Amino acid sequence: MKKFAVILGASGEIGEQIARQLADADWSLYLHWNSKSLDNLAEEMKASYPNQEFIPVRADFSKSDAADKLAEQVFDASCVIIASGHALYKMLIDTTDADLEELWQVHVKNPMSAVRLLSPYFHRHSKSYVVFISSIWGEIGASMETAYSAVKGAQLSFVKAYAKEMAASGTRVNAISPGFIRTKMNRAWSEEELAAIEEEIPLGLGTPQDVANAVDFLVNGKADYMTGQTLRVNGGWHT
Repeated sequence: MKKFAVILGASGEIGEQIARQLADADWSLYLHWNSKSLDNLAEEMKASYPNQEFIPVRADFSKSDAADKLAEQVFDASCVIIASGHALYKMLIDTTDADLEELWQVHVKNPMSAVRLLSPYFHRHSKSYVVFISSIWGEIGASMETAYSAVKGAQLSFVKAYAKEMAASGTRVNAISPGFIRTKMNRAWSEEELAAIEEEIPLGLGTPQDVANAVDFLVNGKADYMTGQTLRVNGGWHT
């Protein structure tokens, strides 16, 4: 029997690396995207893993109906990975209501709604998994990223509560809290700024593969006695 995972934000660098890791672990995948089509990635994976399915699904998570549109395209799932979202680098005084609404929709409301709508599928399986890719800022906060820190913190609170709600059903709910990961999201940083941050982190800057390895640990039977936890992948930056 095929096992299906839904990866929200599979078009991002972290999401794509998670997809590659899970495909290599025999998962069939629903690959969520919004602005960057994943047809080429799906075809590449089909060629490499012909016995699995790779299905691009589109939904704009900044819109209120995104979770419904996503759920209409999914027909089974025992794993949901939330790797979608974007940062907002602004002082709170400069942050608009539109900024706040978009962050809420993308990081909290639509992911929660997607999990709610997909959760009936979990009961088909003896084990199921939900993993949020949150952020170190959801734990410790960041100046100039107050609103972003707030929604990432909301994800961590959801994980704690939903894990208790779903444990009896065999669903493990956890979060990964990455530190500074080299992605296009950080392209506005100069090399001098990156070097200064790297000096603060005992193991230096992380990569999308580091996050994908943590997801692999959580959803492939290696951490089935873990639920409601936040797994820190930050190179020792926050301990």
